[in-house]
Amino acid sequence: MAGLKYSKQREAILAYLHLTKEHPTAEAVYNNLKKENAKISLATVYRNLNLLAEEGEIVRLRCGDGADHFDATVTPHYHFVCEECGRVIDLNVPQIVFEDQEAMEPFVGKIYGHQVLFYGLCKKCM
Repeated sequence: MAGLKYSKQREAILAYLHLTKEHPTAEAVYNNLKKENAKISLATVYRNLNLLAEEGEIVRLRCGDGADHFDATVTPHYHFVCEECGRVIDLNVPQIVFEDQEAMEPFVGKIYGHQVLFYGLCKKCM
């Protein structure tokens, strides 16, 4: 967080994301932090999650359920989304080598990055 001024709330959000293997939404982060810090607001959580994602400290996942999910693991990896319960799970499989530059050749526009999501049913929902 070299570019950001220190914030106790932001530090708490980042610490929570590092402790969980879930990929929580802003509301889930808020509900968990509210237990320890009654003064934190949902707007503060949203603002800080957005800042952390913009700074590359966390990853924002758009899984198609209308809510952004957040992950503190910023190294490239894939995610699995259960279509029944909505859980987002780290998928530990070898990375497919894919360069954004390759996609630029036939595409008119600007590509900033990519995410790969796998969909199906998790073990609990099968």
